[in-house]
Amino acid sequence: GRPNAGRAGGRGGAPRGGAGGRGGQRQGRPRISGARIVAYDVLRDVVERDAYANLALASRIRDARLDGRDAALATELAAGTLRSLGRLDRIIELAADRSAADIDARTLNVLRIGAHQLLAMRTAAHAAVHESVELQRLVGNERAAGFVNGVLREIGRSTNEEWDARIAETAKNADDALALRTSHPAWVVRALRDALRAEGSEAELDALLDADNASPRVNLALLEGAGITAEELALVEPDTLDAVGPSPIGLELTGGDPGRAIAGAEERAAIPAGLLRVQDQGSQLAALALVRATPVAEGERWLDLCAGPGGKTAILGAEAVVEGATVRANEVSDHRAELVRNSVDGVLAVAPDTVTVVSHDGREEEAFGCGREGHELYDRILVDAPCSGLGALRRRPEARWRKQPSDLPELTALQTELIDAAVAHLKPGGVLAYVTCSPHLAETRVGVERALKRHPELRELDAKAAVRAAAREDTQPELPGDQLSAQLWPHRHDTDAMFVSLLTREAG
Repeated sequence: GRPNAGRAGGRGGAPRGGAGGRGGQRQGRPRISGARIVAYDVLRDVVERDAYANLALASRIRDARLDGRDAALATELAAGTLRSLGRLDRIIELAADRSAADIDARTLNVLRIGAHQLLAMRTAAHAAVHESVELQRLVGNERAAGFVNGVLREIGRSTNEEWDARIAETAKNADDALALRTSHPAWVVRALRDALRAEGSEAELDALLDADNASPRVNLALLEGAGITAEELALVEPDTLDAVGPSPIGLELTGGDPGRAIAGAEERAAIPAGLLRVQDQGSQLAALALVRATPVAEGERWLDLCAGPGGKTAILGAEAVVEGATVRANEVSDHRAELVRNSVDGVLAVAPDTVTVVSHDGREEEAFGCGREGHELYDRILVDAPCSGLGALRRRPEARWRKQPSDLPELTALQTELIDAAVAHLKPGGVLAYVTCSPHLAETRVGVERALKRHPELRELDAKAAVRAAAREDTQPELPGDQLSAQLWPHRHDTDAMFVSLLTREAG
């Protein structure tokens, strides 16, 4: 389950609006680095206020006006702590000899950040302890500063291997020990093991769990119409971009701020605005696989049924310009529909009539453009269904603590309804891509098998072949198993764990 946030009560709370930033130091106190204050504020926002880590980080870094180096430190402190939350809490419990639930929430967050520095970063032990003590004095009960000092010194006396041994000794069983050591809820560990076992790769579980806890590189997508290939752009921008990974339009940011890197590349390579964007390469391949599944005919109509926030829509739109197709992008949320519109600005600047963005419930006829004209059918439909998000744990470190097994029935019911609605609007001979950013079998193979039983007119295509056809020739992804669907993995492909199944409606 989710690590206990600790008691929110107690005296000496943080100042309203956060621990501070540049103006957050108390007079006469030693200066605490802005990066650590930002990390504390982000951790509190996420754990206690259910904020999204990426949004909270961007906001706090901007408000604190951190430079690039401090922004990177704040990101590692916050994101790294969130990824390791379960393990850190157990180590804190063992070092303090008390339950995390019995530690004031502010003090617990200070301990988490300090423990992460001691166990996972190259921060000098004395600096990690000293700044944590000063942070405690700033944001919480000053009387607990000695407690923070003692707990962190106790943590620093043992190595990671020694702490993992203590975790194993006190765990209820082997699964709980593995879950605590790798900072995954036990139910997620079991789900990931089941998904790997289904393709004969159960031995890779440890590698997968470790990959979930690694800080991922930022990936970019260079859309069709940019006038330059990813490999050519990497030659123009050798200090910031590298054309690596399985996606032929994918680039990896080797360092620096993504916004600055994109702006610089657009200027130096004369790339139209909006055609170079941040996007995981697994998402890139999922969208490209739908286009590569079968030959495209001039005038095809494509539908992105659950389009927000629009990354895959942008790829489909750029491909549609080349192939002579059009795209209808639907998103149930008005706010996210606006994000989709923003994401396709670059495509619309080249071909204004290629993409149409609407906002409707994907299970309703309006999403498909049905009206007086009659029943609308599409040649290709992307159902990038709402899911548990277990495939993106490395990029969304808080997600593992927010989902529960009890969430799955509602999600799988929605996925079923979206598939059924899409099938009703798929042309004979058309292709439907069912995509989830989750490897959980209930959201992947189980959903596909049930769809095939409900719709005997459907036949599953070889998604593995489509993904390989979409991939770089020199980086063909390894996709084991007998299933026709394709499952990408962070430990194997350095992508999110994206699942892709391709279904076609038999003609006649």
